[in-house]
Amino acid sequence: MSRYVFKMPDLGEGTVSAEVVEWKVKVGDTVKEDQIIAEVMTDKAAVEIPAPVSGRVVSITGKPGDMVAVGSELIAFETSDSGSAEPNPAPARNAAGAAPSSAAAGAKSQAAAAPAATAPAIAAATSARVMASPATRRKAHVAGVDLATINGTGPGGRISAQDLESVIAGKAGSAVKPVSRTARKGVEEIKIIGVRRVIAERMSAAKRNIPHFAYVEEVDVTELESLRQYVNSRLPKAAPSMTYLPFLVAALVRVLERFPQCNAVYDAERNLILRHAAVHVGIATQTPDGLKVPVVRHAEARSLHDLAAEIRRVSEAARSNKATREELIGSTITVTSLGRLGGIASTPVINAPEVAIVGVNKAVERPVVVDGAIAVRRIMNLSSSFDHRFVDGFDAAAMIQALKERLEHPATIFIQD
Repeated sequence: MSRYVFKMPDLGEGTVSAEVVEWKVKVGDTVKEDQIIAEVMTDKAAVEIPAPVSGRVVSITGKPGDMVAVGSELIAFETSDSGSAEPNPAPARNAAGAAPSSAAAGAKSQAAAAPAATAPAIAAATSARVMASPATRRKAHVAGVDLATINGTGPGGRISAQDLESVIAGKAGSAVKPVSRTARKGVEEIKIIGVRRVIAERMSAAKRNIPHFAYVEEVDVTELESLRQYVNSRLPKAAPSMTYLPFLVAALVRVLERFPQCNAVYDAERNLILRHAAVHVGIATQTPDGLKVPVVRHAEARSLHDLAAEIRRVSEAARSNKATREELIGSTITVTSLGRLGGIASTPVINAPEVAIVGVNKAVERPVVVDGAIAVRRIMNLSSSFDHRFVDGFDAAAMIQALKERLEHPATIFIQD
């Protein structure tokens, strides 16, 4: 047997250390070569670390939240002389990392089967403590109402049909027994690690270093909605529906041809603004781990359907934690949308080192004045932020106005000027 020491690898782009987010193994575990042993976080992305050899884990360095320098010992294995060690089969583990016992599994199986068989008996036992007719008891059982929670208004506290109806209709008033309130105590401590730590650091740096200029404009997307519905009607049945985002990105690509100063990143080390010919659009995506920004590369070279497919692909990769490092870096401008939660207006934070971000709010039908008459139109607000050091207010407003014009007349998105 021999000891194999694996050091924190160089994860590229000048990384000098990485944060331990989660250990997938513990001391004493036997692992196979290429098995994922840990997840670490750089300033750019989460990275899964595979085992370099097969063997038994004899030591690990760092707990979740600790920083480990590149080149420092990360994990050590005991390997066979041939350089590999066959592991014993590991029991299936639950979320807490412990293997469930057969007794616990049996109890869980029984508990899962019990509710369907015992629910009527429980309801009957509960209802037996109160006075009510058989018809009222049956109706309470069907409605899922515990009669013991109702103060009956009939003789001797008997629960009438009207008492039950008022509860079902949400009009019980004083007929329902008041719910007791209990003061809660305790504080949950949550360590800021992994993606959440990186988000916190980047947001703080962006707001601290970038003088944000916010600009909000409402857009009449009635015609765009008609086009979107038409496009969706022609899709195969199994195909996902087209959202506003592909149209917005397609329009944004056209607008940025006139406003290249908004499709740029700031290189602080060299004190340079880098205006890109290519449009690499970051798609702000909410994930279980927090906000991530996967990138749709070369949006300027994609068709509408291609944009829609790529937006779905990179967003799902981010949500499922399968996005590669390359898919999470290199954007030149970001689009953010809260979908149905979009609200009236927002103030998005710039995704540094970019200089602009375009926010999409909820589209709703509203009465507006059109040619002197009131009409119902579909209105959506664009809430955008710009780095005021490099994008003047006039140019920011002009860009959003140009984007508004394209979205309000969606045919112009596809017409070459």
